[in-house]
Amino acid sequence: MQIGANSLLQEMQSLSGEIKPSGLNSGFGSPITQQVSNTSGSDFGQLLSQAIGTVGELQANSGSLATRLDMGDTRVTLSDTVIAREKASVAFEATVQVRNKLVEAYKEIMSMPV
Repeated sequence: MQIGANSLLQEMQSLSGEIKPSGLNSGFGSPITQQVSNTSGSDFGQLLSQAIGTVGELQANSGSLATRLDMGDTRVTLSDTVIAREKASVAFEATVQVRNKLVEAYKEIMSMPV
């Protein structure tokens, strides 16, 4: 299975839009989506940095929801917490696969005769 940088960013955009349950994460979705959407003139390093930042924010949000659920916050449901955890997990796994493909491509380029 091949995962490209563009498909990863599109998936992260859709995840960041879906992760925002009503009233729980005010201000989470829009700035990230806007940053990732306005990347037409960005270099690969910036795109990768933004994607990793998005994954980190998804993981932080997931941890926050889990903590709030553990503390008894009635505005957080178990289903919201599980969904946030799974979205963070999927985003992380996609990032790991992209990293593995980059390392594989680098090794292939380095082994080419000059």
